[in-house]
Amino acid sequence: MANSATLLDMPELSVVELTKQYPTRGEPLVVLRGVNLQLGAGENLAILGPSGSGKSTLLHILGTLEQPTSGSVRLAGHDPFALDERQQARFRNEQVGFVFQDHHLLPQCSVLENVLVPLLALGGRVTAEQLDRAKELLEKVGLTQRLDHRPAELSGGERQRVGIARALVRRPTLVLADEPTGNLDRKSAAEVADLLLAVHEHFRTILIVVTHSNELAARLSRRMELNDGVLVPIA
Repeated sequence: MANSATLLDMPELSVVELTKQYPTRGEPLVVLRGVNLQLGAGENLAILGPSGSGKSTLLHILGTLEQPTSGSVRLAGHDPFALDERQQARFRNEQVGFVFQDHHLLPQCSVLENVLVPLLALGGRVTAEQLDRAKELLEKVGLTQRLDHRPAELSGGERQRVGIARALVRRPTLVLADEPTGNLDRKSAAEVADLLLAVHEHFRTILIVVTHSNELAARLSRRMELNDGVLVPIA
């Protein structure tokens, strides 16, 4: 049996020899070729690489939106791919937060309602504590005065701030951000990066950011490149 020191040293996210390939009429299309990665609570990582290199595919697998072809992923001590479909959906909803380039806010819902969506996704009810948590997150991202606004009434940077608050409302172990500043002007991009890193540090999540922005990547503690299906450190 592992002792307590060993357990404390275990990474929150462990990826071992992860591969992904898609069938074609000829040879399979190999996207990931033995990706290895370990990250602990409070750590962050930027992943760079050319378009089509498999960055989004890797994020989708880490977020359990796609199945790997082989290899293993363990998050918070669990293998999410050993779960059935319903269990996996619950695991994803509770353990993983997503920040998308296009934010995917519900246009008919208010800012506060959009942040509460992950709490309602599996038929749950919002408790008073969870409502307070959502409001606290919106305060942290500077949107206290926008709780009742609809997404169409917000700037691009403000909509992305809502996306960050939504990603953190369940206090996930892992936050995955796919080009979170890609659609923003330089000033808004810098502000969103400030907020993303600040709330990540406050809640000690694992943060993985896929980006083409060298400016954003330079602000994260670790940087790696996905090239030809292999994840390698950037000096």
